[in-house]
Amino acid sequence: MPSFDIVSKIDGQTLDNAINVAKKEILNRYDFNDSKSTIELDKKTNEIHILTENDMRVKAIQDAIISRMVKQGLDAKALDFGKEHYASGNMIRKEIKVLEGIDKEAAKKIVKKIKDSGLKVQASIMDDQVRVQAKKIDDLQAVISLCRGEDFGQPLQYINMRA
Repeated sequence: MPSFDIVSKIDGQTLDNAINVAKKEILNRYDFNDSKSTIELDKKTNEIHILTENDMRVKAIQDAIISRMVKQGLDAKALDFGKEHYASGNMIRKEIKVLEGIDKEAAKKIVKKIKDSGLKVQASIMDDQVRVQAKKIDDLQAVISLCRGEDFGQPLQYINMRA
């Protein structure tokens, strides 16, 4: 029976490249001259750590990261910008989480949208992904176009298409 999986993943190496290019871009900018700003990607916890002096620089760093991600072909919706925390002295620390996997609420929305469409497919939630099965590949392709037209709050990829 033909099937495919709906997932939300970010390529770690591409993200690492985007962060490194953004780091070089920021350190070479004139408005960051004499700045103690740091940008680090923690691959274990999937978080980006920013440490800088003021809100304007935090915003500039975020914009640089987003623009680099877009240029590398990554979706910026995968970033969860939390709140700033004041570190020691006048420094501001910010953690940006990189979202991996479809959370339960988004998975329920996806399954409900597929079932409400009236297509002859079965959609089921499996851990942090959604599996869609159908008798015809055309129905599966209709589900993909249906999901691309909606915004579920995180980037979706369609993998493991089996005929």
